[in-house]
Amino acid sequence: MTPAVILALPGNERLAAGLVAAMPAEAGRLTVHRFPDGESYVRIDTPVAGRHVVLACTLHDPDTKLAPLLFAAATARELGAARVGLVTPYLGYMRQDKRFQDGECITSVHFARLISSHVDWLATVDPHLHRRASLDEIFSIPGAIVRAAPLIAQWVRAHVPAPVVVGPDSESEQWVSVVARHAGVPWLVLEKTRRGDRDVSVSVPDAAALRGHTPVLVDDIISTARTMMAAARRLAADGGTGPVCIGVHAVFAGDAHAELLAAGASRVVTVNTIPHASNAIDATDAIARAAAGMAA
Repeated sequence: MTPAVILALPGNERLAAGLVAAMPAEAGRLTVHRFPDGESYVRIDTPVAGRHVVLACTLHDPDTKLAPLLFAAATARELGAARVGLVTPYLGYMRQDKRFQDGECITSVHFARLISSHVDWLATVDPHLHRRASLDEIFSIPGAIVRAAPLIAQWVRAHVPAPVVVGPDSESEQWVSVVARHAGVPWLVLEKTRRGDRDVSVSVPDAAALRGHTPVLVDDIISTARTMMAAARRLAADGGTGPVCIGVHAVFAGDAHAELLAAGASRVVTVNTIPHASNAIDATDAIARAAAGMAA
């Protein structure tokens, strides 16, 4: 079987190298340049006719990445690629999954249609599917999902003494319960009250469950980190121990990472779906296996 060609969008070189090392693939050369007027220049420097092309592009800050990605996918097809796939460990625009106010764009639906019109399949890690049962509800292409919970559980077992896994709000229950089951440790979920994007408070329904344990806060996306910060302060106050904070996707808007540490987190750890200094849990092999399955 002819190996796939992996093309890295800017900033995704490490991801692409991991894919090349872990699946039947070779590194291709892709040139992306931004002109002074903000427009993008894209050139594929590797022959792709008749071959399977895999684009490596995690989609945090998606507005700046989407045009080069779509241009690269379209160009690969024009140059005769047999199939075009997308490996995107963080899949952006999944959080706006309903119309909360009249006139709002349900961006997840339109984003899914746009991606589906340019690639044949995608592989990602724990997409935000709070109100969706699967990617199939909005994407018209096959999708492979890598679950981060087993990787997080492995890290917790190896690095945290007497852990109790804690979810910062009810939405996080779907992740923390699975992490706790894989790690074989207890878990609980905090009660959150949100009054705005940056105004959040939490309470601990069972403070006794924290005694003698190191709290491990787990959530899928750490963006402004306001929920995590409120939870860290509450856990430190009720349990006396600053929590280890773990996120799957290290979005970290603004100074969120530093602010979370200042709020009482003893350590902040993330999966390497978005490059960040906090990356300590490696999902590359699992992503590569998923991509290899889609490319086969």
